Amino acid sequence: MLEVEKPKDWDVQFPLVPDTFGSNIEVVKRLPVDTIKLDNEELEKLSQSFLITSFDSGMHQIPSFYFKLKYNKLKDSIATKALMFQVLTMKIDTAKGPVDIKLPYAAPVTLKEVTPYILGIILIAAIIFFIFYYMKWKKKNVPLFSKPEKPAEPAHIVALRELDRIKAQKLWQQEKIKQYYSEVADTIRAYVERRFDIPAMEQTSTETIGVFKQRKDLIDATSLNQVQHILSLADLVKFAKYTPLVDDNNLTLMNAYFFVNQTKKEEVKAPEKPETESDAEEVAV
Repeated sequence: MLEVEKPKDWDVQFPLVPDTFGSNIEVVKRLPVDTIKLDNEELEKLSQSFLITSFDSGMHQIPSFYFKLKYNKLKDSIATKALMFQVLTMKIDTAKGPVDIKLPYAAPVTLKEVTPYILGIILIAAIIFFIFYYMKWKKKNVPLFSKPEKPAEPAHIVALRELDRIKAQKLWQQEKIKQYYSEVADTIRAYVERRFDIPAMEQTSTETIGVFKQRKDLIDATSLNQVQHILSLADLVKFAKYTPLVDDNNLTLMNAYFFVNQTKKEEVKAPEKPETESDAEEVAV
């Protein structure tokens, strides 16, 4: 390090340090000049650090360097002291012969170093997940991205709409008796299947009625008579070519309406928010 203290009014020129001192010493790095104000505001200290190296063992000398000072027209120079330093070589035990070079110590792993590996693992996992998802989707033969399905309508809403349609068609008035009873019976079977989870569309009328008789907690006696009348009369018309009376036609549709309305699953309504004092005040205003 070259260092000089001077009055702050004086100009100083640092020595020009060459890259080598002779053939033994090399300057590896030189830092900029640093200025430090001393306790006495009239003085300041300037310093410049150097990193030197030498690969030849023995004593070496750093020569003197000269600072050039200037104050107005006054010029002067100051010389540094020559320094001696010794370069020591590593002691080698010639009796042991050559030995392995020690490996460098492993530095602690930082987050910055492992972040690319973490991101790479996440990316690979995402690609593998997408491939398996795509293969599963391809087997099912469904759209890869689809809109969420609308919630299914309640069973009684669908059944009442179908009964309204059958009523508006006036099938039995057009002497389409078999079609009329088939559509009424199919509507009731579909309602029973959705409402009570009974496979009525696949069962005979006797099997469906038998389920209701065994599980008396599902419907009451009146509803049981109504559904039994609808399905039994429909079977007679479809399979026994029975010709029902006009009153039977009207009664079948009425029983269908009554059965659906009496056995429908009531929707649970959210409890109303109790009126607070602030709400009451707003209404009063």
